[in-house]
Amino acid sequence: MRELDELNRLSESSGHLPRGVGMVSGIIALGLAILSFLGVLAFHFPAYLTTPELRKVYNVELLRQVLFWSLMSGGAISLFNIVLDRTRWLSGSAFFLIILAAMMGGHRVPVGDFADNTPYIGLDWLILDLLKSTLVFILIEKMFPHRKQAVFRPEWQTDLQHFMVNHLGVGLVLLVTNHALQGMLGWAVKDGIQGWVQALPFWPALFLIILAADLVQYWTHRAYHEVPLLWRLHAVHHSVKSMDWLAGSRQHILELLITRVLVLAPVFVLGFSKDVIDAYIIVVGFQAVFNHANVKVSLGPLKYVIVTPNFHHWHHSQDPEALDRNYAAHFAFLDHLFGTAVKTERKWPSDYGVLGDYVPDGFWKQLRFPFVWNPDAPQPQEKPSDKPEA
Repeated sequence: MRELDELNRLSESSGHLPRGVGMVSGIIALGLAILSFLGVLAFHFPAYLTTPELRKVYNVELLRQVLFWSLMSGGAISLFNIVLDRTRWLSGSAFFLIILAAMMGGHRVPVGDFADNTPYIGLDWLILDLLKSTLVFILIEKMFPHRKQAVFRPEWQTDLQHFMVNHLGVGLVLLVTNHALQGMLGWAVKDGIQGWVQALPFWPALFLIILAADLVQYWTHRAYHEVPLLWRLHAVHHSVKSMDWLAGSRQHILELLITRVLVLAPVFVLGFSKDVIDAYIIVVGFQAVFNHANVKVSLGPLKYVIVTPNFHHWHHSQDPEALDRNYAAHFAFLDHLFGTAVKTERKWPSDYGVLGDYVPDGFWKQLRFPFVWNPDAPQPQEKPSDKPEA
C-alpha cells in the first residue's frame, strides 16, 4: 500500500518538515490517532498493558475525557486535510486509526476486575509521558529557547522511536530490575539502616535518595565514557546533534537496563519509603527531560549545585574542553568535587554529537551499532555544519 510505504519513508527520513502542505498537521493528527488507538487497547487489556503503580492513582473518568478529545481532535484535523487534499496518505492513515479506535469502543470501553500481578508493558506510561512531555516541554522551549530550532528538527523520527521503545519496555525493565536487585542485594539489606532511613523527615530523605542515586549515576556514567566496551552503548546517546526535550530519549535499551539496575540499587538497600521514592521518580523524570531541553535558564550561584540544561548541554558537546566532563544527573557539585566539571569562559557549547560523527542515524542501525562498530575502520568525513547560531 502507498500509505504504508510513505509512512515507512517518513519514519526513516530526517530533517525539517515542509510547511503549508499538511505535513505538520498530518503528523499531529497521526500522533493523536496512534495514542488514541493505544489508549483504547490499554482500556481493553489493562492487566497486561498498564503499569500497576500508575493504575492506583488514575482518575479513570479524566482519562476517558482525554481519550475522547484526542479522538475528536485527531479526527477533525485529519478530515480537514483530506477534504483539502493535503497529504492524503498521512491524514488518511490517521483517520483510519481514529475510526478503528472508535469502532473498538473509543472512550467508552468498560473496565472490569482483572488480575494485578501479571507481566505488563507500560503502554499507559508511554501515552501519558508523551502527552505530558509534548504539552509541557515544547511550551517551555518556545518560551525560553536557547537556540532557534523547529519542533520537528533533524533526526526527530529516530529519537521518537527510541522514546517509544524505551517507554514500552519500562515494565519489563522494572520487572527485571526488581528481580535482579532482590537476588543480588538481598544480603545487604539491614533492618537497622532501613529503619533509620525510613524515620527521616521527608525532605532530608528526598535529598538523601537523590544524592545516593546520583553518586551511583555519576560513576556509572563516567564508566560509560572511560571503558571502551561501555562506550559502545553510550555513544548512541551522545550521537544526538540537536538538543531538546526528545534528545534524552536516544538511549540504547541495554544501557537503560544496566543503569536502572545500578542506580536503583541504593534505593533498594536503604529502604526509602514509598512517598520518597515517588517524589524521586518525579524529580528524575523531570530532570532527565529538562536537562536535555532547548532551554536557556539562569540559576546564578545555584548552577554549581544543581544540574541545569546549560550544564548538561556541555556534556553533549564536541568542544575539546567539554569531552568527558559534567557527568552528574542531579547535583552539579559532584563534578566540581571530583574534578570533572567543564571549565570555560564561554556560556554555551558550539556543536553537539559524537566527535567524528561515526554513529549512524536511524533507530535500528543505532540498536545494532554497539555490536558491529569497528573503531579501527576509516571514519566518514565530517558533513558541513548546518547548526543554528548560538
